[in-house]
Amino acid sequence: MRLELGEINISDIKFADVSKVENGVLHVNAEEIKAIVLEDDRIIDVKLELAKPGESVRITPVKDVIEPRVKVGGDSSIFPGVVSKVTTVGEGRTHVLKGSAVVTCGKVVGFQEGIIDMSGVAADYSPFSKLNNLCMVIEPKEGIDQYAYEAAARMAGLKIAAHLGKLGENVTPDNIEVFETKPLLEQANEYPDLPKVGYVYMLQTQGLLHDTYVYGVDAKKIVPTILYPTEVMDGAILSGNCVSACDKNTTFHHLNNPIIKNLYKQHGKEINFMGIIITNENVYLADKERSSNWTAKFTKYLGLDGAVISQEGFGNPDTDLIMNCKKVEAQGVKTVIVTDEYAGRDGSSQSLADADVSANAVITGGNANEMITLAPMDKVIGMLDYTDTLSGGFDGSLKADGTIEAEIQIITGATNELGFNKLSAKMY
Repeated sequence: MRLELGEINISDIKFADVSKVENGVLHVNAEEIKAIVLEDDRIIDVKLELAKPGESVRITPVKDVIEPRVKVGGDSSIFPGVVSKVTTVGEGRTHVLKGSAVVTCGKVVGFQEGIIDMSGVAADYSPFSKLNNLCMVIEPKEGIDQYAYEAAARMAGLKIAAHLGKLGENVTPDNIEVFETKPLLEQANEYPDLPKVGYVYMLQTQGLLHDTYVYGVDAKKIVPTILYPTEVMDGAILSGNCVSACDKNTTFHHLNNPIIKNLYKQHGKEINFMGIIITNENVYLADKERSSNWTAKFTKYLGLDGAVISQEGFGNPDTDLIMNCKKVEAQGVKTVIVTDEYAGRDGSSQSLADADVSANAVITGGNANEMITLAPMDKVIGMLDYTDTLSGGFDGSLKADGTIEAEIQIITGATNELGFNKLSAKMY
């Protein structure tokens, strides 16, 4: 599959009478957006706000972040199986409104949403502080449960991201990147002297409201399978989960997965990037065994010499991570695992809930238990009501003057396990 990503650089976002992209500015008609969101009778109101880099703005509770994109020509559309019909994506041309995002806000579960600060110390911990954000604070119909609320908020964000993305369909991109992965045998023969490397992409699926969607299917229902990397870059995988904000993979993370992009950068130079194995993170032992067995089997089937394995979440998913690592290594395939740590506020606790000698090449996104103090912001988009109960917060986290004292796991994207951040660790 060959995918062209046409990046349209967005330097500003404004409310306007007409929605359009012009001279690097994303103009948004607020009433038009509200009308689309309120088509869903599970939503009674939506408040639209803009948040730009450097502003004294705090966004919370954040559920998802989505980059506006559109398929250009052809039969496929963005976010297949959810916003559009189920067609295979990953090839052709897609335009991206680079530098912008749709941020959905509101209490879903009340403890596993997060915070994005557009300036101050927390801004350095989240990539979303660098974007021009359209924030949607979604108010659900009274009496609906949290599962219906989550589904409504998720669909609202995806629909608006697709709507805004379409504004760039006929805009000339500022930059075009090309990514290509060929059919298996052809790919293997293209660089026969380079080590064949694949990516094991673990998706969060552990329990209710811990959902990730693959072509519209809740990944709890899948067994491990193989995808072209370009399918992920083109919207085949979407976030629907409520896990700790610091290491949650938002939809934006999936669309811009840095592991995939960096494997492509080395493709044909140091490695032969063969493709992706997606697998779920399970609750029951039998399911963990099944998925890790299939994952290891596929690494052998693809003839891999090495594999990068990333996880999402912490605690229970650590067992899936180590199972995958151990069984893949047993196939003779060298692994590097990507995770983060919950090592206690002083860093002296065990970093992962599971371990094995096979896991001897580890990349960390940082320690989520590290403490941080966030200064008050001039404006809050959303509400501060749930600050003390958000993961990483505690009774008394929110001070009277608006200061927040918490662990960095409260910040959306702070220790992301795809490496989509600035944190890591050094051994001394």
